[in-house]
Amino acid sequence: MYHQKLQHLFYSNSFLFFTRFCEGGELLDRILSRGGRYLEEDAKTIVEKILNIVAFCHLQGVVHRDLKPENFLFTTREEDAPLKVIDFGLSDFVRP
Repeated sequence: MYHQKLQHLFYSNSFLFFTRFCEGGELLDRILSRGGRYLEEDAKTIVEKILNIVAFCHLQGVVHRDLKPENFLFTTREEDAPLKVIDFGLSDFVRP
């Protein structure tokens, strides 16, 4: 898979690994730290980020199949930090 911001790529004959340290924590932890409440504008921003991630995966022919707040990580602790998706263990490739 190609992505312009992919920093590290590890591969063997059977596996492909790429990683990035995300110190901002899980989306679930941020939701819980706010008592489960987001302002509409903040929620909109998060949902847009998630939809952009999903759209990119689908354009690459990848279906995640395990999207949940625990599988989204923020790269930093900043409120507007980029969001990353993890745990592609149930994912699959699809043909258009």
